[in-house]
Amino acid sequence: MKARTLIVAVVVGAFGIAAIILPVSHWLCAALAWSAAHRESASVPFVLLYVASTVAMLPEVLLTIAAGAIFGLVRAMVLVSIGSTLGALTSFLLGRTLAREWVRGKIERWPRFQALDRAIAAHGIWMVFLTRLSPAIPFNLLNYAYGITAVRTRDYVIASWVGMLPGTLLYTYAGAAAANVSEAIAGRAPLGRSGSVLLWVGLIATLGVTVLVTYFARKELARQIESQ
Repeated sequence: MKARTLIVAVVVGAFGIAAIILPVSHWLCAALAWSAAHRESASVPFVLLYVASTVAMLPEVLLTIAAGAIFGLVRAMVLVSIGSTLGALTSFLLGRTLAREWVRGKIERWPRFQALDRAIAAHGIWMVFLTRLSPAIPFNLLNYAYGITAVRTRDYVIASWVGMLPGTLLYTYAGAAAANVSEAIAGRAPLGRSGSVLLWVGLIATLGVTVLVTYFARKELARQIESQ
């Protein structure tokens, strides 16, 4: 085993043990509570939290929904897009450098990834875009996995950012809608019945579009992989 691989394995193991022993979920909740109490100054800390969660391969869905509830739809979309893209880029660069051998050892056990790798070599940015819409590999691991492919960094960043937008819109919208309805019920937001209905109709429409986009992306991704 190469020294670099051993170091990466030790670091990853340390992160895994820390996630089990340390109250990570409590810390995340505390960070989100602080963000909610300091909305005007919480943008940069939230983005850094999102990047760290992505690199540590923690699930970001709850963070994305929470962003919608805390910051509102538009601001949450911007912050989550920045955080998810920077997090994906950081993991990608780690997978291409320090963690390369460790990632290769994890990925090479999956024959499907070999076909995906060949498709990426042939189509690059298009394949990254499709897998972002419909991941063939768990999202956080995918960030590292792309580091050992031939995709260019620029193409990876652009395709990842655009491909993650539908999911970002869906989950931030869900958080913003839930927060607005809750405030209306508490008497702090004059939405009214029609306003609440419009929020949920918009959420359902967004969900429907996201499902359709994911479905067609999955079909196209499967076709491209089978062709390899």
